[in-house]
Amino acid sequence: MHNSLRLAFVLALLISTMSAQDRSHARSMVITRYGIVATSHVQASQAGAQILARGGSAVDAAIAANAVLGVTEPMMNGIGGDLFAIYWDAKTAKLYGLNSSGWAPQGLTVEHLKARDVTAMPVHGIDSVTVPGAVAGWNALHDRFGHLPWKDVFQPAIFYAEKGYPVPELIHGFWEDAPEMFANDAEGRRVYLPNGKPPALGQIFQNPDLAKALRLVATDGANAFYRGEIARAILSTSQALGGTMSADDLAQFSPEWVDPISTAYRDWTIYELPPNGQGMAALEMLNIMEATPPSPDGPLSVAELHKKIEAMKLAYADLERYNADPRFAEVPVKGLLSKNYGKDRAKLIDPNKANCEVPPGTPPVSETTYLSVVDRDGNIVSLIQSNYDGFGSGISVRGMGFVLQNRGALFSLDPSSPNVLAPRKRPYHTIIPAFMQRGDQHIGFGIMGGPNQPLAHAQFVSDVVDYGMNIQAALENARFTVSPHRGCNIVIESRVKPGVLQKLSTMGHMLDVRREYSTSMGRGQAVLHDSHAKVNYGASDARADGAAEPEPPPVFPK
Repeated sequence: MHNSLRLAFVLALLISTMSAQDRSHARSMVITRYGIVATSHVQASQAGAQILARGGSAVDAAIAANAVLGVTEPMMNGIGGDLFAIYWDAKTAKLYGLNSSGWAPQGLTVEHLKARDVTAMPVHGIDSVTVPGAVAGWNALHDRFGHLPWKDVFQPAIFYAEKGYPVPELIHGFWEDAPEMFANDAEGRRVYLPNGKPPALGQIFQNPDLAKALRLVATDGANAFYRGEIARAILSTSQALGGTMSADDLAQFSPEWVDPISTAYRDWTIYELPPNGQGMAALEMLNIMEATPPSPDGPLSVAELHKKIEAMKLAYADLERYNADPRFAEVPVKGLLSKNYGKDRAKLIDPNKANCEVPPGTPPVSETTYLSVVDRDGNIVSLIQSNYDGFGSGISVRGMGFVLQNRGALFSLDPSSPNVLAPRKRPYHTIIPAFMQRGDQHIGFGIMGGPNQPLAHAQFVSDVVDYGMNIQAALENARFTVSPHRGCNIVIESRVKPGVLQKLSTMGHMLDVRREYSTSMGRGQAVLHDSHAKVNYGASDARADGAAEPEPPPVFPK
């Protein structure tokens, strides 16, 4: 072969090889015949994978990983918060839903707040606290689907609480708000501000009080939290601050097993949990999006982003009007998720202009952590757990090393609202786990981040279904999210091309452009089980400190 021809051949081969390896996402999926645990912190993922290697179920691994996250991401989640989960049983192909969100204390009423001259639900402080549901949720999941002894799944979390762990990058950043959050809570400053300030990047942080609380849970079960020593510490803390929590509020709480709600999107079925969570908004948004085909110009094109932004506004207007605890209010879920209603809402989208004033429709009547686990048998846990705000209510339980959530902040004091505060009522809830399937493909996924979650779910689903992305690429793809200023205000990542951002701006969208991988977009995890090939896939968002950790195979003798 002539030298010039040989050089041309080599160059062509090199370009072809480079092209085959060229891609838009940074990480590869984890692929294994064994289990996978995907969380936002590497040590939590490792803890769950170790539990799988010891013969634990997907639920055992999820509880272990979640307990570790409560130690290592204390502002995000912990035993003072709530929990929701979806469980897919591979053998029976049945889905289970668990709502373990706590209720308002019996004494926390509109009249109680009026007597204190409070005119809006407190965002922080003792009157924002509802009964924590996480430990009861773990107990319900373990009773039904656990394999290992209860005490075993808490050993990794106890280890990290007692021995400590180096604080990672993003969590170090989230910790910066702690001095403000604990300005009025000496216990919180003692526990979370060693030497009077947030721990430095890489500093070893220990929480021996939380190790004590976790040992009590490991030894005495959920009773330790709702009736035992931890319960007494919660009540003592509440009473010292003038709170309304009673022993019965804790002891009488129990989680609720629920049937997931769903919609068909193209040829996939997408599942969320019913109210009081906001999962129905993700499904309504997908129904609105389905009314028109995906843009051939891609998921980050002007047409596609505009459609999704406008669909989000329509779905969120309905969410804010109708979502509430269904035991206290009639929530028209069936009507909101009907395909005809989705088509009617889609007709309100102007393809050339942003709508800044979106009222709710009239349907026909009929800070957080997320993790996903798949075990070697293909069982999937999609679990989300949260304190709500960073460090929740800003109140630490005396001597127990954890904060109480501030979910009560999401109640309304408007008597005409379906979400008005009432005793033993669960507030409007932001945290939502999700699941989707088609044929042999079964995906447990979630993307945390308050009101970001429904629209982030819809974008993930569209990236997988409409644009053929794998679960890692779909998690990493640039996203937009809702702005606290609402209207036409949108937060979006800078990886969207400048020309697209400019065109969206001329259509009336007011864009707050963030860095390439902004935590404002939430931090997601996903696992996929191929029930035909018996192979598992895992993905972890590059916006977090985490990883999808595979279960180590049994190569060494026990």
